[in-house]
Amino acid sequence: MTTSTPPHTPVPGAFAPLRQPVFAVLWAATVLGNTGSFMRDVASSWMVTELTPSPAAVALIQTAATLPIFLLAIPAGVLSDILDKRRFLIFIQVMLALVSGSLLLLTHTGQLTVEYLVALTFVGGIGAALMGPTWQSIVPELVPRADLKNAVALNSLGINIARAIGPAAGGLLLASFGASMAYGADLISYFFVVGALIWWRRPRRGDDALSEQFFGAFRAGLRYTRASTELHVVLLRTAVFFLFASAVWALLPLVARQLLHGSASFYGVMLGAVGAGAIAGALMLPRLRQRLDADGLVLTASIVAAGVMACLATAPPQWLAVVLMAVLGVGWIIALTTLNGVAQSVLPNWVRGRGLAVYLTVFNGAMAAGSFGWGLIAQETGVPITLLLGASGLVIAALILHRVKLPAGEADLQPSNHWPEPLLAEPIEHDRGPVMIQVEYRIRKADQADFLKALKRLSMERRRDGAYAWGITEHSSEPERVMEWFLVESWAEHLRQHRRASHAGADLQADAVRFHMGPEKPVVHHFLALKLPLS
Repeated sequence: MTTSTPPHTPVPGAFAPLRQPVFAVLWAATVLGNTGSFMRDVASSWMVTELTPSPAAVALIQTAATLPIFLLAIPAGVLSDILDKRRFLIFIQVMLALVSGSLLLLTHTGQLTVEYLVALTFVGGIGAALMGPTWQSIVPELVPRADLKNAVALNSLGINIARAIGPAAGGLLLASFGASMAYGADLISYFFVVGALIWWRRPRRGDDALSEQFFGAFRAGLRYTRASTELHVVLLRTAVFFLFASAVWALLPLVARQLLHGSASFYGVMLGAVGAGAIAGALMLPRLRQRLDADGLVLTASIVAAGVMACLATAPPQWLAVVLMAVLGVGWIIALTTLNGVAQSVLPNWVRGRGLAVYLTVFNGAMAAGSFGWGLIAQETGVPITLLLGASGLVIAALILHRVKLPAGEADLQPSNHWPEPLLAEPIEHDRGPVMIQVEYRIRKADQADFLKALKRLSMERRRDGAYAWGITEHSSEPERVMEWFLVESWAEHLRQHRRASHAGADLQADAVRFHMGPEKPVVHHFLALKLPLS
């Protein structure tokens, strides 16, 4: 008897997604666009320190940039799932170009004020809110599933390449030619991004009678988020990490100017060091993933970020501060890529934009609330004490939440199409509802405890895919006759449930159905609501 060794399946390389031409072009355009955005951001962050010495006002810029994402990311995610993503992204890029053009004009004419700066930063945040979930949700369209995690990591790498180049270049332009030049460079970058999006020939979606409308899609996204316990864990870990880690970003302009006595160009170098460190961290990630799971990576990132904040609080020499910022970049990319990658892996395609929007809402809400709160604390206690408080809180929270394990994200969420088409006596209008679906099982009394455990797991799948209510009952005179029921808001939404049912959901259903007695499958009934006469 001989045994054969299964063939070794090569692990996709970190740069494998760049073999896909469309992904490579859009990735390069994104790097260029983000480089311009970081030039704009470094100019705005420095300009506010020239316009006012108030720590709260300085932190308000960070809040203005992230608060719109907290407020609008979910509606943006809905739009990304129901609109043509390519055209939507082009519209957003034009909107952001107008923001940079306005900043350029106000700075050049000497009319820029704190109020204008905060307002335009807020509008730029609106553009970022609309773009974030849309841009991330197109990634599965551009690369094979095996390359998805590497594509997510490359997106983070691209952002940090821009972070390495943009702030340093922006600081140099700011010191040499003034803020208007940095805003102008950002304005030019949008032409390249729009050009790449126009070049991308995204396949047109055919007319679909089951296409979702805004409010229905909004409710479906919220139902999915509410029922996905795996996503809840990701959101909790994300909120806690960025709430404490936001202290360093909110106060960094003051660290550069007040604690380290640096210039605008030095502030740009500090931000550039973060990007350089993030690039190094992204290149290290494949090896780190072989040694640490997602929880270990987030704990490592938390300790690294906390250590950097504590060291910055001591007002180190400028050269050491630059080294520390590079170390911060390593920790930041590890946390950002790990949490974002886990969020991507637990979301099916039909709700990916909305799910990522919720993730971005939590991420930016934590950053906005943290930035505002750390600014107020710094106003009362000073920058060094505030950084130490943030570092201590980050380490304590990371150690406590290390026991709340992140999901593995290995379930097959592709549609399985295992639900048979419902039998109809006559055509049913799509907007008719609500609809009650009943599944009748025959379960031995001895098996009911295990059956109910399996059905509890299945119930979460029903809710994620569209049910707004679910229950289980037994017949009063036939205890072995058990009825599962769930409610869906319309017939169209139930038909969408058929499309959304995944291979992972099919496994959960099979686990429950194995307890059913008899040669026949469980009987499924569909009931439609009737309207009673008014009189």
